[in-house]
Amino acid sequence: MKIATWNVNSLTVRLPQVLAWLDQHSIDILCIQELKQVNEKFPKDAFQELGYDAVWTGQKTYNGVAILSRSSLEDVIVNNPLYPDTQQRLITATCQTSEGPMRVICAYCPNGSALDSDKYNYKLEWYAALNQFVEAQMKLFPNLTICGDYNIAPEDRDVHPKYTGDILISPKERAAMQALSGLGLSDSFRLFDQEEKLFSWWDYRMMGFRRNAGLRIDHILLSPSLTPHCTACVIDKAPRGNEQPSDHAPVVATLSLSFA
Repeated sequence: MKIATWNVNSLTVRLPQVLAWLDQHSIDILCIQELKQVNEKFPKDAFQELGYDAVWTGQKTYNGVAILSRSSLEDVIVNNPLYPDTQQRLITATCQTSEGPMRVICAYCPNGSALDSDKYNYKLEWYAALNQFVEAQMKLFPNLTICGDYNIAPEDRDVHPKYTGDILISPKERAAMQALSGLGLSDSFRLFDQEEKLFSWWDYRMMGFRRNAGLRIDHILLSPSLTPHCTACVIDKAPRGNEQPSDHAPVVATLSLSFA
């Protein structure tokens, strides 16, 4: 089973690229962030033609998340019931696997903007509520994965030396993500030896991708019961080289599971 996460930075613009990528790869579950479209505009039929069930929550211009699965998705929760929020950043659903139900959470975590901004405080509050939600979900679903754009680079090795910002790498942000690890979740990418300077996001400006001046902020976290099943995790940089690409690349984890 291959599970992927991809911030597409407007599904309206990037739909042909997403469909082509799915057609070329054997992806079983795809979590998408930054739909940037209202619910009525979501291209459900296009994904159904490729064999995917889909659940989503969107809003005009900003945010929006979706889960695609080659198996039926059930027991859907939109947003975090522990944190009322008008921004559409979280969706959760269950699929049935050979190891029992697997809970899939797709997250588009806040950026934070700047360390002295209200958006930064919102980000920390949002993460604290996410931690509580995930802890409760793990008690109900031992097989759980959280896929998404976390807007946090966990370690210095996840940051290109040329990155000069302080947002996405501040101690409080990293502590907020580390709290998820404290629940027992593992970063699938770091389960394996990886080359240096592998990133999942590159700024459109200053030839960020050409210079590989990026950050690794897109992650697939796995619960303790899923971690032993993970056999690989890679970042597929190829779509970032497309014409009019998203500024993010897909991350793909392979698990020794199958759909029930």
